[in-house]
Amino acid sequence: MTGDGRPGGPPRTRHVVVMGVSGAGKTTVARGISARAGFAFAEADEFHPPANVDRMRAGVPLDDAARLPWLRDLARWMADRAADGVSTVLACSALKRSYRDVLRQGPPHVEFVHLDGSAEVIRDRLSRRAGHYMPTSLLESQLATLERHHPDESVLVLDVTLTPDELVSAALAGLGLSTDVAVDG
Repeated sequence: MTGDGRPGGPPRTRHVVVMGVSGAGKTTVARGISARAGFAFAEADEFHPPANVDRMRAGVPLDDAARLPWLRDLARWMADRAADGVSTVLACSALKRSYRDVLRQGPPHVEFVHLDGSAEVIRDRLSRRAGHYMPTSLLESQLATLERHHPDESVLVLDVTLTPDELVSAALAGLGLSTDVAVDG
């Protein structure tokens, strides 16, 4: 990575959040970006406290109060990596502007890749997914919660009907990321 122009300052890092509703392919695409760009990867679901996981398993959507500490932990994770000069990619729903704003409080600059598509396509994917605590029944609440990005937000929107490899390539190209960067995570 190159420096950010500040003598003696930490190297410039990039921080990408792959966002969208459950079943959009966030984890697959974020892992692909991580592998090809050399960014540290994190799955936001792994940061949820047990009470949040229990609620979702029971089909109860999380409210803002349950999400806020989780979002702060995610922002802190990115900020800690940035302080170490490590770029990151995070798979996280980031459904509301206010959630994205909390994530932006972590490192100096966060970019978002929104995996977007029809409810039918995503519902079909969810119905075929095994081993995840998020039931298909919560898709409607996620779609209702989703706030489209505003013009002042850095968000690259990609169509979920692309293959995972196409989505990763489109994300890398859209973000102007080199695939030859080696960053330890």
